Amino acid sequence: MKTKKLKMMALALMLPALINAQSFKIKGSDTVLPLSQAESESYSKKSPGASISVTGGGSGVGLAAIISGTTDIAQSSRKMKMDEKLKMQEAGKAFKEVIIAYDALAVIVNPANPVSQLTREQLEGIFTGKITNWKEVGGADQKIVAYSRETSSGTYEFFKEHVLNKKNFGTNALLMPATGAIVQSVSQTKGAVGYVGLAYLEKNIKALKVSYDKGKTYVAPSVATAMDKSYPVTRPLYYYYLTSIEKTVSPFITYVLSPEGQKIVEQTGYVPLKK
Repeated sequence: MKTKKLKMMALALMLPALINAQSFKIKGSDTVLPLSQAESESYSKKSPGASISVTGGGSGVGLAAIISGTTDIAQSSRKMKMDEKLKMQEAGKAFKEVIIAYDALAVIVNPANPVSQLTREQLEGIFTGKITNWKEVGGADQKIVAYSRETSSGTYEFFKEHVLNKKNFGTNALLMPATGAIVQSVSQTKGAVGYVGLAYLEKNIKALKVSYDKGKTYVAPSVATAMDKSYPVTRPLYYYYLTSIEKTVSPFITYVLSPEGQKIVEQTGYVPLKK
């Protein structure tokens, strides 16, 4: 009897820890990946019972995973599409959408490239395959090697809609499986050009100034220019999760949206919701 009481007391002491222990997966956008990793590391230090797995693969991959039930949070650099919403509805799954930060999409070239700025129209020409040599946009007589994310990427879709004016990428564009692969390829190829989220900017690549008013003004991508909206290529970043697991993921999302979580947003190279 005494042993039974001791076991019950031990269970009662363990129960709060079991309730607070959070184990869940985050999957999807490569753009959001570094932010989710930084947030989960910081959150786990404050919540020792938490176990958070974070992986990339693209926005489409993350959203497909939440539909199939193989992830708990889908990180995405685009809004959920209508066909994805219908699949959720057909599966009888209710979900929530949360904007966790904003991002500036930077166009990058090799540091050896003398070109430092391009208009939206020039970018459209480059990535649709109409402009094939850097001399056509004020650069050296060198072939342009365009790198793009693959079609499952939210960044790919955003770039197509907002930079290419909904035109298709040219057959010259080399589709890469991850943002890191674009950074590496551009850093190693003199004639290369690509696009990445602000958090991926490094010393071995050069971000271009971009003009959306046909060359009157050119603005460089940065947290400051994204916040004051002077940089034209900015977008929201999302978390999607099922309402059925809200109790499990809500403390983490609340942390990401908190002043401390938003400070991490800025430190990691993204744009916080409020300043």
